[in-house]
Amino acid sequence: MNDSVTLQDEARNESRKRNFSLRTPRTLIGASSRLKQILSVDDLELSLLALPTFVWYVLFAYLPMFGIIIAFVRYRPIRGVNFMVSLFRSEFVGLYNFRYLFTTPDATIVFRNTLLYNIVFIVLGIVVPLTLAIMMSMLYSQRLAKICQTAIFLPHFLSWVVVSYFGLAFLSVNKGLVNQILAAVGYDPVQWYMSPEYWPYILVVVNLWKNVGYSMVLYLASITNIDATLYEAAVVDGASKWQQVKHITLPMLKPMVIILFILSLGRIFNSDFGLFYIMPRNQGALVNVTQTIDVYVYKALMRMNNIGFASAAGFLQSVFGLITIYAANSIIKKLDPERGLF
Repeated sequence: MNDSVTLQDEARNESRKRNFSLRTPRTLIGASSRLKQILSVDDLELSLLALPTFVWYVLFAYLPMFGIIIAFVRYRPIRGVNFMVSLFRSEFVGLYNFRYLFTTPDATIVFRNTLLYNIVFIVLGIVVPLTLAIMMSMLYSQRLAKICQTAIFLPHFLSWVVVSYFGLAFLSVNKGLVNQILAAVGYDPVQWYMSPEYWPYILVVVNLWKNVGYSMVLYLASITNIDATLYEAAVVDGASKWQQVKHITLPMLKPMVIILFILSLGRIFNSDFGLFYIMPRNQGALVNVTQTIDVYVYKALMRMNNIGFASAAGFLQSVFGLITIYAANSIIKKLDPERGLF
């Protein structure tokens, strides 16, 4: 009798547990499991490791986005009043700050220079680093490879102020190295900072010299991750170095090339302020070949002290860059669904 009662009680308890589990929402069960997963030792360490980056992005990338309101108002600081009060008391002007960027007489030159320079930078910024990375990976001497990598990567850490003085040492009219070489071979010195026809080539070369090392290191890292047995099998089959590069290295580097290409397209409406303003030393004779959106906005801000113009230009650059990234990613995914960035 007691055994039957005990069995009945256990059956009731099991049915109650089963009914409670059925009544419990699956979302709560999933949330509790995810919470346990987050609070596990490994995930907690990774979360703490990512916390400084998360805080940095919140403070310097997301909170400042509130200031985009400046692009739609005529902001005037009020003495004795904080920024927020001055902002809300400013006159709302709608799209006036945006129209200024397109109606200015220099709009054609500004957009032309920005787009054309960036197209050249994007193309050469893929071809040249990729070629150098493949060449570095084929060097037999590891010491020579490290020396070459360091020499190519070092200019990336130099500021544009230092680079501009290097340029002055080469291009100075009286004491520049280039003019001294020209004088030694019987040519007249060239006033480089007064000759705009040379500067498109100078800017392209300087930009490559300074930034090619960073992309080269990324490609080198991808090359080192390629399975070495593929090259060994190619050598056994009698493949030459060029055939190894064509049929193994380049196809394996295709994902990295696509990612860097899409990311570079996102900045096609931006320009390196140091390259176009500091490197030419703000010479008036070079305006037609060095004036980009960022340089023009900076000069307008210094001349008219209108923060709204600069905010509107930055907002437009971000929007255009976002549209360009999405368009490029959509086209690439249609051509190859597995190669998109997102």
